Amino acid sequence: MLTVHTAQAVLVVPEDEAPVVDGAVAVEGDRIAAVGPREQVLVAHPGARVRHWPGALVPGLVHDEPLPAAPSPRERVHALLQGGCTAVLSEFVADPELRGAAVRGGVAVLDGCRLGSLVPGGRADFAVFDATGECLATVVAGRLVHRRR
Repeated sequence: MLTVHTAQAVLVVPEDEAPVVDGAVAVEGDRIAAVGPREQVLVAHPGARVRHWPGALVPGLVHDEPLPAAPSPRERVHALLQGGCTAVLSEFVADPELRGAAVRGGVAVLDGCRLGSLVPGGRADFAVFDATGECLATVVAGRLVHRRR
């Protein structure tokens, strides 16, 4: 199902482009279908489910340190998702159970740190943060995997 995520503040796109104020990301399956001004994306995707977020929508973060302590590997990975991380460096998930939990959760396991971007055709990995920096939602491969209650 096609979903359009809108951000009330600023939508961050690739570094070489200016941020889009009052922007949106259209997601089809695990890929980004469109990125741009809210009205433009909504008009181009009539009938899409729409999620309005009261914050800044940004590319998913890369976790570059040991994972938080928790009773299980699944809970350790969930802690990453709660912080807006959609990827982790491979050195921090060397344990097979932890790596398995990351892969099952859709978290990308990277050999090196790289900046994500929100581009059509790219994997739909992003997070939404409020004005205080708290993560409101995390989307991994097009799936809403964390939402602040």
